[in-house]
Amino acid sequence: MRAALLQLNSSDDPQANLAVTLDLLDRAIEKGAQFVLTPEVTNCVSGSRTHQQAVLSPEKSDPTLQALIGRAKAAGIWVLIGSLALRTDDPDGRFANRSFLIGRDGEIVARYDKIHMFDVDVSPEETYRESDGFRPGDRAVIGETSWGAIGLTICYDIRFPHLYRRLAQAGATMLTVPAAFSHVTGAAHWESLLRARAIETGCFVLAPAQTGTHSVSRGRPRKTHGHSMVVAPWGEILVDGGTAPGLVMVDLDPEQVAEARRRVPSLRHDREFDGP
Repeated sequence: MRAALLQLNSSDDPQANLAVTLDLLDRAIEKGAQFVLTPEVTNCVSGSRTHQQAVLSPEKSDPTLQALIGRAKAAGIWVLIGSLALRTDDPDGRFANRSFLIGRDGEIVARYDKIHMFDVDVSPEETYRESDGFRPGDRAVIGETSWGAIGLTICYDIRFPHLYRRLAQAGATMLTVPAAFSHVTGAAHWESLLRARAIETGCFVLAPAQTGTHSVSRGRPRKTHGHSMVVAPWGEILVDGGTAPGLVMVDLDPEQVAEARRRVPSLRHDREFDGP
């Protein structure tokens, strides 16, 4: 299976971001991609809640979702929209951070709302309160494809290994981790976390990422780590996208999942224990 990861430097302008995303998607299709993945908040990177209220759409009318559904159907490929920032009907006005798995017929196979919110104090100058603007999801999700089951996650979820173990034990052979990872925490932890989740579960881990300093019309610019990455079930890094926007291609052999799990069948070795 040939996969393509799009590495974006999305701004806070959804229409401008869509044009860039479609161009890269078309390039991936020309290179023979059967599965194309985009990063977290593909449509809009913004920390301004008032700006998000002005430019975001609900799922049923989101232009990025509709355009990528159209491309998937026209090209007969699978697409993972890493996530879209979407308006909701929540009384408190919070948005959804939602991932979509789209089949080659253009149908939405799975939706996943990010469970773990990035509420952290990286430094006195760099703090995040994702839960102020986004409501957390409460359900783990798997989507079935012709290559096997895919467990959907988003960014900060990567720090919660029990989620990935649950997905793998439920049948997932691939795990998606679209991200807009902080430049600081990404440099320290991104590769290690992705490799750990692959090794623990015997899954392929596919992690398309946002990169660079993101242009914004309102609020403080954000800087993300980049390094879109694919990790094999045995823990090898198959591709690393570096820090430039663009796309990376990789060919995956689903048989590697069975081989890794045969060698170390730890998913079958859970034991109950007491304490602490």
